[in-house]
Amino acid sequence: MGSPERPDVAGMRAYAEELRTMFNRLQDEGLELHARAKAVQVTETSPDGLVSVTVGARGDLVRLDLDPRIYRRPDARKLADTIAETTRRAAAAAQERVTEIFAPVIPPEQFRAHLDGDLETVLARLSDPAGGAR
Repeated sequence: MGSPERPDVAGMRAYAEELRTMFNRLQDEGLELHARAKAVQVTETSPDGLVSVTVGARGDLVRLDLDPRIYRRPDARKLADTIAETTRRAAAAAQERVTEIFAPVIPPEQFRAHLDGDLETVLARLSDPAGGAR
């Protein structure tokens, strides 16, 4: 009769199984998910309605539309700030959409950590003695 597994070993095995399942689902569904994520485009409009930006999945600017009414009160600094803020909101929304697309195969908090370049969170999950189990 074998001895019961230590909790950290059981946790590591559970985490390894979770990774294997995630990997298998990525292999099966990855190309379709990648295509869907790559096609993401988000359009945001500034609160005053004068600036509209469309960004791609990575937050890259795809289209910028400026309402001609911006010339009624020319303020280059305000216009630049409005464009930048509207673009940031659109990029955040695009990132959230991509995260939602991959949610069936990658836990959203883990995916966000990767997208944010949060190496500390990614490594903490891998080195968690419980194997990253929730």
